[in-house]
Amino acid sequence: MERLRIPPVPILGGRMVPFLRHYRVFGTHRPLLQTAGRNQNLNGGWSAQCVANGSGTSVSDGNGARKDSALPDSLLRDARVLYCASPAMGHNKESHPESNKRVPAIVDALEKLELTPKHRGSQVLEIQNFYPASLDDVARVHSRTYITGLEKAMSRASDEGLIFIEGTGPTYATHTTFQESLLSAGAGITLVDSVVAASKLGPSPPLGFALVRPPGHHAVPEGPMGFCVFGNIAVAARYAQHQHGLKRVMIIDFDVHHGNGTCDAFYDDPDIFFLSTHQLGSYPGTGKMNLIGQGSGEGTTLNLPLPGGSGDYSMRCAFDEVIAPSAQRFKPDIILVSAGYDAHVLDPLAGLQFTTGTFYMLASSIKELARELCGGRCVFFLEGGYNLQSLSSSVADTFRAFLDEPSLAAQFNDPAVLYEEPTRRIKKAIEKVRHLHSL
Repeated sequence: MERLRIPPVPILGGRMVPFLRHYRVFGTHRPLLQTAGRNQNLNGGWSAQCVANGSGTSVSDGNGARKDSALPDSLLRDARVLYCASPAMGHNKESHPESNKRVPAIVDALEKLELTPKHRGSQVLEIQNFYPASLDDVARVHSRTYITGLEKAMSRASDEGLIFIEGTGPTYATHTTFQESLLSAGAGITLVDSVVAASKLGPSPPLGFALVRPPGHHAVPEGPMGFCVFGNIAVAARYAQHQHGLKRVMIIDFDVHHGNGTCDAFYDDPDIFFLSTHQLGSYPGTGKMNLIGQGSGEGTTLNLPLPGGSGDYSMRCAFDEVIAPSAQRFKPDIILVSAGYDAHVLDPLAGLQFTTGTFYMLASSIKELARELCGGRCVFFLEGGYNLQSLSSSVADTFRAFLDEPSLAAQFNDPAVLYEEPTRRIKKAIEKVRHLHSL
């Protein structure tokens, strides 16, 4: 299979705004996506059961014009969680860990645990009719050469069924990859729009969660990498700045692997603070602690590599002693989260020992941090997580944290698989990064 030719990648450490015509309160599951007047079988989402009428919130298009959102103010005021699902069902390779089973497994768990709109009414809303990101949106992060090269490669993928698009790595594409990747990036943009609109109505806007794939945090400005095609969270960060005037963006990445693509995109940007916790020595080998940004962005990149075996204790210490004080000093206008669930002890691709309870703690703590610092504006983006059981239960517990409900981690955690954390090494790493960043 021929590979998409991507320029060598240095490792540094006109959009259509979504016109949201429907909101979902209850429904039946079937594949439907309505965008720009066309039905497309792309997102496998829930079909909306009611159309919003009357006055609603407004969003801006690329020319500054206003459009009415189909999420009325009353719904935005009542909602506690907003989410979009973009499972990219056509982007799939047999026996590949980043498969099209991931998002459906999460959606099934949300339904089973009664965390969907059918069970929660206006507390939990799924936004379905969102537009793909425009090429201009993506080009704020990725090179035009890469974007057009990937688009052209779709005809070859259609002929061959599957192509590899990363020169030396495992990132693949099918004939639907380009459009489905734009759709997933658009889901994040839509949630930014909705959360920002809700934050203008009251002090406690809903949190957003983009249940999307392919993931994004490894995709570098010049190309794909590590299962990732477009940097979903990076695209949303630039969009928040350009469209909503949210100048200072904080990105928290707790995936087990370093978010090198996000890091590269903003390495010299003083207005985007990128903070990553990841397993020391894991793929892709970036994210060293001494990489803190460059030029005017020096100090706005913070990498905290955690030793293998780090778990709940490690992450609680990292949040209290590194993440929270970094955010409090930076004073963001919005917090975006690369939510990777592959640090779970059951995940096959790494060696940390987070539990479902760890992810509940992180979601609850980040939510409170957003309320304290930026009017509650916060959107999570799905990244890694390849054990379907631990992935789906952990995302479901994240939703429970958003709803201020008790964790159900005890139902899913197995203490027998845990072992003693390397606490001395963890404390040493935290002390070192605190000193390096004067925390």
